[in-house]
Amino acid sequence: MDVATEVATPEHVQKAIAAGIDYLWIGARTSANPMAVENLTQALSSREGGQIKGILIKNPVNEDAALWIGNIERFEKTGIPVLAVHRGCGHRPCWAMAHQVRLARPDIPMLLDPSHMSGDSAKVPELMNKIYELGLDGAMVEVHCHPEQALSDAKQQIEPSSLAKIVESQKSKVESKKTELNWLRAEIDELDEKLWDTIAARMDVSRRIGEWKKANGVAPLQPERYEMIVERLKAPQPPKGGGLRTEFKLALWELIHEESLRQQS
Repeated sequence: MDVATEVATPEHVQKAIAAGIDYLWIGARTSANPMAVENLTQALSSREGGQIKGILIKNPVNEDAALWIGNIERFEKTGIPVLAVHRGCGHRPCWAMAHQVRLARPDIPMLLDPSHMSGDSAKVPELMNKIYELGLDGAMVEVHCHPEQALSDAKQQIEPSSLAKIVESQKSKVESKKTELNWLRAEIDELDEKLWDTIAARMDVSRRIGEWKKANGVAPLQPERYEMIVERLKAPQPPKGGGLRTEFKLALWELIHEESLRQQS
């Protein structure tokens, strides 16, 4: 059985090689540090003895496709095969970042890390379906015989029996013929989640505004404020906001404003 371990310093590399480790992986925090990555690539380039079969490179903790691609290119110079591992950012999928890397480097195998991506063992089985939907090359899953006793990341680890069931359920699945469409839909789904979270956060602020207005004898509807926002929405938008019709923005604003007033009542 091949064995892999995480390395973060040149000393780790030396000890891993001495121990006969087969694969090394670069963690998300190390991947976010260009100096740490440079030190590791130098250590691997000057290695003596030992046969490292591959380097698994996790995406940086921050959503930065360019940095991830740069790390892949740096480790390629060591002459050791590299694999990308997509683990999301702060328990968010960050599909757009992974999609960008997949398009830029389709020649590099990409694995999914559903454990870190979700931070919740119950969500691992569903995320594993993304392997076939997005045409990924495998998974890196956190497994523990007794997850509740794990010293770290206990909530995202699954038992070996659970992993066996997941693997068995995946055997009958075939890679989707619509991988590019599925990537784009995954991006849309994540954006929609952010959109609803943003609206919910806005309504929370509206409720607090309502409490202040009640305490200070101010009516929920303030016509001057309302008209100011409407005029702002009618004004020409910078390129980033281009493509949205004024009618659409106003209609959406009316729905948000109506619910906001309800929250303040």
